[in-house]
Amino acid sequence: MAKPKVIFFGNGPLADTALAVLCKSCDIIFHAHTKDDLETVKSLKREHPEAFGILASFGVLIKSDILNLFEPEGILNIHPSLLPKYRGASPIESAILAGDTSFSVSVMKLVRAMDAGPLYYQETLSGLPLDKSAIYSALATAGATWLTAHLTSLPTPKPQDDSQATFTQKLNKSLSRLTPETDSAEITLRKIVAYQDFPKPKYTLLGQDVIILSAHVATSATPRDLSIPCADGKFVIVDRLQPLSRKPMDARSFLNGLRR
Repeated sequence: MAKPKVIFFGNGPLADTALAVLCKSCDIIFHAHTKDDLETVKSLKREHPEAFGILASFGVLIKSDILNLFEPEGILNIHPSLLPKYRGASPIESAILAGDTSFSVSVMKLVRAMDAGPLYYQETLSGLPLDKSAIYSALATAGATWLTAHLTSLPTPKPQDDSQATFTQKLNKSLSRLTPETDSAEITLRKIVAYQDFPKPKYTLLGQDVIILSAHVATSATPRDLSIPCADGKFVIVDRLQPLSRKPMDARSFLNGLRR
């Protein structure tokens, strides 16, 4: 049996994992990375009208002329939240910052309105580590795995309840500076996790500006720890960091370098 043809749209953190899963069962005839690729999408979809459109983390607006080409099932968007919650640009980061302990993925029909299309499928995953890359990977895998099993027999999508929608904001560089003097250790840690890659969590440790790469919460700290005291009396213990304009290193290497 021939594999279903797919035109894939993706350039962000979900894309690589989702594409790797889809490649096992689908014939990926084109991968659109940029706005310029959309002209090729139009041509290929007219040449292969049976091709499905699947999108995961594609930071480009897709206009109605392309959306209409993929009717009636539409372009299938893998969105990492339990829609209509966390619509917008930073659903996983917003969930991490909100203190969520489980994370969800939705497969929806892409429409012009932001993440408002009808839903084909939703799944919630529990027990994931508080690690942004791991969460992205798990949700992309779940969404793409469902699509590979159901792509040629899609159910009728169900409309979202717009009255329950919440919206996320695009992250920006002004968020990067940590504020443990007013935040609890748990909030500080979640900012460190959420802001990995961008806008990168920054703090001044022992007189040096650093990007914190990984850390954990503790109720106490010793002189051997690279610790950040927080507003609730607990500590964030830094495990890995990157001094500005230098390579990443573990906390011990950073401390040893200061003592030389």
